[in-house]
Amino acid sequence: MAFDYDLYVIGGGSGGVRAARVAAATGAKVALAEEYRMGGTCVIRGCVPKKLMVFASTYPGQVAEAQAYGWDAQIGDFNWDHFSGKLNAELDRLEGVYRKLLGGSDVEIHDGRAVIKDPHTVTVNGIDYTAKHILVATGGHPVSPDMPNAHLGLSSNDIFKMDKLPKSVLIIGGGYIACEFACILHGLGVKVTQYYRGAQILRGFDDEARGLLAESMTHRGIDLHLGTNIVEMAPADADHSPVPVGDDAVGKQSSAPTHYTGPIWVKSTNGAEETFDHVVFATGRAPNTDGLGLEAAGVKTDRRGAIVVDDYSQTNIPSIYAIGDVTGRVELTPVAIREGMAFVETVFNGNPTKVDHDLIPSAVFTQPELGTVGLTEEQAREIEPIDVYCTSFKPMQQAFAGGEERVLMKLIVSQETRKVLGCHIVADHAGELIQMVGIAVKNGLTKEQFDATCAVHPTMSEELVTMKTPMRSA
Repeated sequence: MAFDYDLYVIGGGSGGVRAARVAAATGAKVALAEEYRMGGTCVIRGCVPKKLMVFASTYPGQVAEAQAYGWDAQIGDFNWDHFSGKLNAELDRLEGVYRKLLGGSDVEIHDGRAVIKDPHTVTVNGIDYTAKHILVATGGHPVSPDMPNAHLGLSSNDIFKMDKLPKSVLIIGGGYIACEFACILHGLGVKVTQYYRGAQILRGFDDEARGLLAESMTHRGIDLHLGTNIVEMAPADADHSPVPVGDDAVGKQSSAPTHYTGPIWVKSTNGAEETFDHVVFATGRAPNTDGLGLEAAGVKTDRRGAIVVDDYSQTNIPSIYAIGDVTGRVELTPVAIREGMAFVETVFNGNPTKVDHDLIPSAVFTQPELGTVGLTEEQAREIEPIDVYCTSFKPMQQAFAGGEERVLMKLIVSQETRKVLGCHIVADHAGELIQMVGIAVKNGLTKEQFDATCAVHPTMSEELVTMKTPMRSA
């Protein structure tokens, strides 16, 4: 059978674009469909705009520190209009770069929603296209809780599109997205309250690291409430009392417009009632598989809706593959890119290639940042006897300025092999540090090999090669 394309990619995010370009470089005829904006979650509504907001939010602290160092430094009010205008211009530029890269690689772009019609057919804008291989790279989206009036709240996507900066905000959630935006908005001058139903933020990260980060966030002024969740929410009147929306009373699903801009009354599980300019839900993400035609094509998904794939990103339908967040494996942009490249190597270069999902370094861009790679102390002690090397201290720059914030440097070491099984850092620029440490951990270096490396003094990171005695063993 003759096909229109050798490969049809659904999704213009980082993984899909990389796979399309690399496949086209092999001589394959490739098309790619994107229904929204080229660049996907990372470029348009995730990593890139978030990191730019992180940068913007750190300047007040830098000015205060500069004053402690003798500078006559001052800072005025934050101009959201100015920042958001530049932010949108930068996202437009990056989207243009993505389109130019695809065009330069001879990838045909179809702007529109693609639906899989059968194992070799995709429909876009009412036109059927056939392909020998279909690659699904549609990513994921934030989800809101199933409760009355939940649509009055914002998602992480909506934060980048706010008309103005709120004076107060309630963030629901305790994962990395919730904590990052709590720190960002606080740094921009917003009064931030955060509810998390669990006992501690950042579930799944090292307990000691997340505990120190929670203390730091609270010390900075974020009103963090653990073991707390939202019970009710509704529009608030001038007296900050809940009011009905349209014809619906409080407690029933409202028909109000999606992006509500008025104050919101909230009742929490601890009985408190407060009013906020915005409520932001950061309560999880789900794969973008609804309405994609997977069921009709026979593609299996799990209970969350994620596409089930094997080690080579192949679904149960031989001609259909999937990469990135839509598979629910490791939801990180660099991982999606690696999966895309491995797919091309497997399918178009005849070299079956698996992606190694172990020992992936990552960072949480809070203030301070959390960098992590490998096993947490809690995970490691369930596997084998370990030694824990750990230190927490005030860094020189902070200490001189009279700051109270502490950093954490932590290594998890196998007692038997002496390999460093995990590293966890809470400090400014921890994301930059963990990238380098990740190379050592990925390559199985031992604690003694860490120790054999001469320290760079004076730095925070020198502690990673100078801790001689375990803090504890387990």
